[in-house]
Amino acid sequence: MTGPVGVGIGWRPEIAGFVAGLPGLPFVEVIAESVPTAGPLPTELTALRERGVAVVPHGVRLSLGGAEPVDPTRVTHLAAVAELTDAALVSEHIAFVRAGGLEAGHLLPLPRSREAVTAVCANVARAQAELPVPVALEPVAALFDWPDDELDEAAFLTEILDRTGALLLLDIANVYANARNRGADPLDLLDRLPLERVAYAHVAGGAEQDGYYHDTHTSPVSRPVLDLVGELCARHRPPALLLERDGNYPPAAALRAELDALAAVGGLPVVT
Repeated sequence: MTGPVGVGIGWRPEIAGFVAGLPGLPFVEVIAESVPTAGPLPTELTALRERGVAVVPHGVRLSLGGAEPVDPTRVTHLAAVAELTDAALVSEHIAFVRAGGLEAGHLLPLPRSREAVTAVCANVARAQAELPVPVALEPVAALFDWPDDELDEAAFLTEILDRTGALLLLDIANVYANARNRGADPLDLLDRLPLERVAYAHVAGGAEQDGYYHDTHTSPVSRPVLDLVGELCARHRPPALLLERDGNYPPAAALRAELDALAAVGGLPVVT
């Protein structure tokens, strides 16, 4: 399988110094839309690449689940970032972010319908035609289900992966959030997904608010989410785990402790 290995972290400018100081770091993930393609990579990312740290561009704006064809200029940008970073893999979301020319500013869940499967597969095929590397698809956290769902989540995702040949970016924090908000057992999903297709897994913290669990990326990783990572690894260990943090950054010691916890539960080398 092509892609990252080991324990990585989402690269953000706010923690660039911390990331640069991690001695055993094998890979980082960077938001693809934050990387300009008109010039060289940010200096910090270039330094990481020069010491052998792999970079995975992570797209957030393609809107692969939109009813409209994916914007070719956005695909071109993602492809260019993959070339700039010498990436072996890119990732994007099974979601939509725009419709009718309006931008939602958020990753919105799709109805799990056969029509939606067809739309996603068509847009993934359009992206794959230009991307120089394989793509891993990430299911998103959702606070609601659409009334016209025809498939459960496992069947929906498996059909998309089978029809596109894409890899899976499994966000364990999203699995936990969705199961908790639906009153479901997250292990049911893990037991039915093609885990051998997982290129890497996201892990992040969240928070409870107004009776819903929100995947915030601004809180520490909870014990239940870490335990779910352990359940994933017991079924089929993914080649890589990535810690996501997008704000409310803690002291360096706390981030190191979270990376160490991921390495321990995943049976992977420490990076700190």
